[in-house]
Amino acid sequence: MSEIKEFRIEIPQADLDDLARRLADTRLPDEVPGSGSDYGMPLDVVRRLAQRWADGYDWRAHEARLNGLPQYTTTVDGQNIHFIHVRSARPDALPLLLLHGWPGSVLEFEKMIGPLTDPEGNGPAFHVVVPSLPGYGFSGPTTEPGWDSARMARALAELMTRLGYRRWGAAGGDAGALVGRELGILAPDGLIGMHLLQIFAFPSGDPAEMARLSDVDKESLTGITAEFQSKAGYQKIQQTRPLTLAYGLADSPVAQLAWNAELWTGWGDYADHLDVDNYLTHVSIYWFSRTGGSSARHYYEDAHSGAGYRDAPNKVPTAVAVFPQDFRTVRAFAERANNVVRYTEFDRGGHFAYTTDPDLVVGDLREFFTSLA
Repeated sequence: MSEIKEFRIEIPQADLDDLARRLADTRLPDEVPGSGSDYGMPLDVVRRLAQRWADGYDWRAHEARLNGLPQYTTTVDGQNIHFIHVRSARPDALPLLLLHGWPGSVLEFEKMIGPLTDPEGNGPAFHVVVPSLPGYGFSGPTTEPGWDSARMARALAELMTRLGYRRWGAAGGDAGALVGRELGILAPDGLIGMHLLQIFAFPSGDPAEMARLSDVDKESLTGITAEFQSKAGYQKIQQTRPLTLAYGLADSPVAQLAWNAELWTGWGDYADHLDVDNYLTHVSIYWFSRTGGSSARHYYEDAHSGAGYRDAPNKVPTAVAVFPQDFRTVRAFAERANNVVRYTEFDRGGHFAYTTDPDLVVGDLREFFTSLA
């Protein structure tokens, strides 16, 4: 069960033909005229994305692109784990575990792998391990209950041990940040530091804590965070009824496309800024691997176990990278249960900074892990 096998993505042509047929047979809903994104993903945005998926998008080209990276699978805790593993030529390279989010995939880190493994000049180098989280992508669906962020953290710590790494770091965003914080709580031997795009910490109710907040922190609580909560119906559904949702995601590619698009397009308001073919590759990975439902179950498992959000202490040195178009981690809240040793605020970037602003993330990763050497 500990065997590591080479892996290539090879989607059968029959699956591509089936996708084409389903896209051609799509029945779209009606829409309240002029409502924009008030009720959910705008019809014109979904229609444009679906048309590109059906006519012009070339899965085989992106499949070949992904297959240009060395990929493997292994079984941990009864679950198949797919991962990209790129070793640096530098003998002093630090192994780095990179954890994607929902509704992302290993593709989030494509633009970061080269700069991390083969940096220009004398910058620090990394051996990069990028797993598909259990229940996501080419790791395939989870097959039993209990795969919350804590269990994922234990499995991925075992993966790093299985690869022979005795001293390593980790980084994650979105769902990957939840798994990353659980890694910090677990504190496996060898983990020297965590770099996270978010720590989802909220007010404790202590008036003194609120009084210490900066104006920017207060604005984020009433602005970005409040806006997110007003639109995050996907989160509540995945936390409570993921199987009911899964019927639509498994049967209709446009349902999967629209469901995943809310975060990628800023609730549909910023679709014109989207790298459409890159987004469709993420969606294709969910569709072909049939992990729309199992990735949604991750939210259910965390909601019922408390993993990812619990107050258990994370004593591992932790860096937080804060981007302006994203959930803002309030440092005072995060420090209640986390050893935050670095807190960096950027002037551009958002929730998918690994994809949209890889230069900023790579630079911050380098500085953070150099400080831990």
